[in-house]
Amino acid sequence: MDSEELKRAQDPFYTDGIKHPNRKVGLGLPFLIQTAQQSGGGWEIKSDKGNGTRVCAWFNTKNIDTPPAGDIPGTFRTVLLFPGPREMHIKRTLENDKGGLDYEIKKTEISEALGGLDDAQSLLLLDQYLHSMEEE
Repeated sequence: MDSEELKRAQDPFYTDGIKHPNRKVGLGLPFLIQTAQQSGGGWEIKSDKGNGTRVCAWFNTKNIDTPPAGDIPGTFRTVLLFPGPREMHIKRTLENDKGGLDYEIKKTEISEALGGLDDAQSLLLLDQYLHSMEEE
């Protein structure tokens, strides 16, 4: 995205209409930004038009306004299965009283290791792998 597109992507009343042609709003990034700020965290978005976009958000998990994390492995699985040849790179860092976690996942590496992400066996292995990363 160029700087103008990046600015519009942060507007809850804007959508490019590509992913969901019938929608008139795009709430994903605005909700992420709002939630990060309300929890005492922050956010950063960097984009190089034609090369990719990096979205980073962090949350103060001790803040009362931080929502429950939910199914992190399931969320990552969904993101990794987005269609298209684009690379998806997920970096997860969690700092807590037990030490936390820190790992990275790249869609191309996972897909290559599993022989693709389009059959039940590879999806089961992906799910097991993602859950194992959260248990470390």
